[in-house]
This record gives sequence, structure tokens and C-alpha cells, in this order.
Amino acid sequence: MTTFLPYMAFTMGLMSSFHCIGMGGPIALALPVQKGNRLQQLAGLLLYNFGRAFTYALLGLLIGTIGSSLAWIGYMRYLSIFAGILMLSYVFWPSHVDSHFHTPLFWQRAVHFVKSKMSQLLHSRSMHGWLLLGIFNGLLPCGMVYLALISSMATGSMAGSGLYMLLFGIGTLPMMMAVGFFKQWFTPSLRTYIRKLTPIIIAAAGIWLVVRGLLIQYPINPSTPADNITVCHGK
Repeated sequence: MTTFLPYMAFTMGLMSSFHCIGMGGPIALALPVQKGNRLQQLAGLLLYNFGRAFTYALLGLLIGTIGSSLAWIGYMRYLSIFAGILMLSYVFWPSHVDSHFHTPLFWQRAVHFVKSKMSQLLHSRSMHGWLLLGIFNGLLPCGMVYLALISSMATGSMAGSGLYMLLFGIGTLPMMMAVGFFKQWFTPSLRTYIRKLTPIIIAAAGIWLVVRGLLIQYPINPSTPADNITVCHGK
């Protein structure tokens, strides 16, 4: 993973949490701890968010197998460019992108199952329940998470993709923790302002991925360099 990718992963996670709060989604604002003292709230929020980060990292490991295969056959530059173009399309033509991506029936059923499990866990007071709530929340459909997964494939390895998504999950922590403790501060006007900032970061990440893809250079296979070939000189 190149030096810039960890920062981009963290930034995408931060912007993802901004985007989620900006959209005013009920899951973003209905955090797992409603009662208890500050220590109990902190423990619940940490477990909840750790569960989300764990799910993101696991998804990164799974999707990274594809990126690793593409790296071996030399298509990393095209994957990086494709991810960047997709991110830019999501910024400039969101409705056009949504119209071409239809959720298959099996995925709709899986999402319904996840939501039903989450509804059972929303009022849980146990640490186990808070952790499971975060794990299930990480499986909910989210355009920003999908973009992060596509971007993670540009690392070219399973471990790199998993680490990318883990950092993405860590990037969501500051805002999600803040919402848990200071929910009353996130007024509709503040969420609107946050929502306006999100496309800027997505566009910057998309441009960087395109440029990265154009600049990728693959080394020539050094297994049989010319200077190591034995030359027989006639006498």
C-alpha cells in the first residue's frame, strides 16, 4: 500500500461518518447507549464502533482477494482508474449512478435480515449486544462503504485491502463517538453543512485514484536479466 493510501482511507472514513450524519439517517443517530453513566456510554460506543470497523476490515479482506488477483495479471492501473471514475461519477451524477445499480433480490433479503437483527439489539444493555449491533451495522448498504471497498482493491493485496478498510472504519470513530455524547449539537443546519463538504473529499479521492492509475509503472520481470545470460565466445 502506497504512503498516501492510509491517509485516504482514514479521510474517507471520516467523510463517510459526516455523510451519514448529514443525511440524518436514524441508524447514525440512534446509537446503542441511551442510559447509564459516562463510563458505560463510552464502553458501549467503543464496542459498537469496534464492531463496525471489524466488519469493514473483514469485507476488505474478502474484496482484497480480487484486487490481489488483478495485481498479478497487471490490471491494477485499470482498477485504480475505474475506482476513481466511479467515485467522480458518484459526485457529479449520483442519480445516474444509482439508476444503473439495482440491488438483487438475495441482497435485499440479506439486508432485511440484518435490519431485523439490529432492531432486536437496539435496546440491548449488554456489551455483547452492543458489539453485535456494530457488526451488523457494518453490513448495511452504504454508497460510501462501497466506494471505499472499490478503492481498497487498488492496494493490490488482501492484507492491504483489509488494512485499508480497517483504517476506513477507524476514520468513522471521531464523528460517531461525538454523536453518541453530543447528539443535541447535531442540528439540521449543521448536518446540511456537513453534507455539502462530503462531495469535495470524494472528488479529491477519485482524482487521486485516476492519477495513480495513470502513473503506475510495472517493473520488467528480472528473472532473466540480460547481463546474467551466459555467452559462449568462440576461440
